[in-house]
Amino acid sequence: MPEQAVAVAGGIIGGTLLFVLLGITAYLLWKKFCCLFSYEKLINPVKTTNANAIFQDQANSEIQQESTRSRSVPFVIPPTLHRRDLIHLTNEEQVQEDRDPFMTPQSGPRSSFHSLAGAYVVGTVNPDLYKLPEDKSETDFPDGSIGRLWFSIEYEQESERLLVSLIKVRKLQPPADSCSPFVKIYLLPDERSYLQSKTKRKTLNPQFDENFVFQVSSKMLLQRTLKFLVYHVDKQNKHHLLGQVIFPLKNEALTEDNKLVIWRDLEKENLEPPSEHGDIQFSLSYNDYLGRLTVVVLRARGLKLQEESPAAGVYVKVSLMNHNKFIKSKKTAALLGTPNPVYNETFSFKTDQTELDTASLSLSVLQTNKGEKTLLLGRVVVGPFMYTRGRELEHWNEMISKPKELVKRWHALCHST
Repeated sequence: MPEQAVAVAGGIIGGTLLFVLLGITAYLLWKKFCCLFSYEKLINPVKTTNANAIFQDQANSEIQQESTRSRSVPFVIPPTLHRRDLIHLTNEEQVQEDRDPFMTPQSGPRSSFHSLAGAYVVGTVNPDLYKLPEDKSETDFPDGSIGRLWFSIEYEQESERLLVSLIKVRKLQPPADSCSPFVKIYLLPDERSYLQSKTKRKTLNPQFDENFVFQVSSKMLLQRTLKFLVYHVDKQNKHHLLGQVIFPLKNEALTEDNKLVIWRDLEKENLEPPSEHGDIQFSLSYNDYLGRLTVVVLRARGLKLQEESPAAGVYVKVSLMNHNKFIKSKKTAALLGTPNPVYNETFSFKTDQTELDTASLSLSVLQTNKGEKTLLLGRVVVGPFMYTRGRELEHWNEMISKPKELVKRWHALCHST
C-alpha cells in the first residue's frame, strides 16, 4: 500500500514538472515569435485629432488650392515605424513618437506636410511633367492645307529592298462633296513605273495601312526620291490629282533596325508646262538679326540633258554676288541621269542688311561627265531692282518683307549670262 502511494505521488510530481516545462517552452517560443514580427513605428511630434476632421480638412484645403495650382499627386511616406526617437524629414520638419495612427503636424503648410491614416504626405508630384509630348500632327494644320500624308520607310541591306508603308491621309480637300482617294508611289528618277494603293470610298481621311516594296541597290539608294501622288476618283471614274509629297532619301539613315515614321503636308503640283530650258524651285529667307541669307534648293524639272551622256551628274551651283563681283559659291550634290532632280539642300551666306540693295544670287544648273567639260543647262538670277525684274524681283522683295520666313517659288531657267 505505501508503495502505491509513493508511485502515485511520483506520477503527480512528474506530471506537474512536465507541465511547467512545457509552459516555459511555449512562453519562450511565443516571445521569440513576437520579436520576429514586431516593427518600428515612425514618430510624430504632433497632437492627435479625429480622423473625420482630418479628411474634411484635407478636402477643404484641396478645394481651395485647386484654382491656383494644377492637379497633383501626393508624395507619401508609408505608415510610421516604431522605436525611433527622432527622424528628420527635411531640414526644418521633424516627427517624434506618437502611437495614434491619425496625426497632423502642429505647423507648416498642410499642402506640403500632413498625415493621413499613418501615412505622411511630404510633397506633391505634378503628373503633367511626366507626360509624353502630345502628338499634334493630326490637329495642327497650316492655313490653306490640302491634306497631310503619313508613311514609314526602312531598308533591308541584305536583300536590297526599300520597304514603304502607306499609313493614312487626313483632311483632304476634294473638288466635290464626296471623295474616293487612292495613292500612286514612285521611286524617282523612274517616272514610268509606280505602285498603287487601294481606293478608299467616300472619305476625306482614308486609312490605308498598305505595304510596298521597291528593289534598289544600296549604292543608288541615297540618290533616289519617293514621290506620293494622291488622287480622287469621281463618279465618271476620272482621276483628279489632290496633292503630292516629294521625299528625298539622301538625308535619311535607313536600316532594318531604324523604321522611320514620317508625315508631310500635301503640295499642289505645278501644272504649268516647263519652260524651254526647264525650271528650278528654291526658297529664300533673310535673318536680319544674324545677317544671314539662306537658300534652300528644292528641285528642278524639265531639264534638257545631253542625250549622249545619260549617266552624267546634274547639280546646282549657288553664287552670291555684290555689285556683280563674285563673293562666294556653294554646290549641291550631283544627281545622275534625271531631268527632274530633287535636292532639298540648304546654303547660308553672311550678308549685311545694308548689302541687300546691291547683292544678288545666281543659281546655275550644270551637267558634268567624268573627264569632260561642264555644260550649263540653265541659270536664273534673283536680286534687287538693279539686276532683276518680274518674278525674280518679286521673290527677292518678298524675302525682305518677310524676315526669317522661307519664301518658295518656281523660276524659269535661261541661258543668258
